Amino acid sequence: QVRVVESGGTLVNLGASLILSCEATGGTFNAWGWFRRAPGKEREFVANLDWNSVFPQYSSAVRGRFTMTRDSAKNTILLHMNTLKLEDTAVYYCATRSAENRAIYAPASDRSYDYWGPGTQVTVSS
Repeated sequence: QVRVVESGGTLVNLGASLILSCEATGGTFNAWGWFRRAPGKEREFVANLDWNSVFPQYSSAVRGRFTMTRDSAKNTILLHMNTLKLEDTAVYYCATRSAENRAIYAPASDRSYDYWGPGTQVTVSS
């Protein structure tokens, strides 16, 4: 059974850095994504990494501040978040696509992923 778990969310000060981790077990995967849901808003795309891609993709809101890396041996990905802003406050979700499936939808679409974690809360305070 596939299990996806995020960790690392916490309360930080404005301008701080934070690293989120996502571990997936029970399967093999060919893509990973990070999404977030801010209070009162829809869930939005943050970053994506496909196994056949060299570079991750980022939303315009986080490009240049967030970096997504992977440890393929551990089926773990990290989201390095720098210069955090108040508007980065959200529940962050990790998602993966089964290696048995191919990419049909855009990386920024939540339909591109098969498994989701429960989320981890990041709160940026001034």
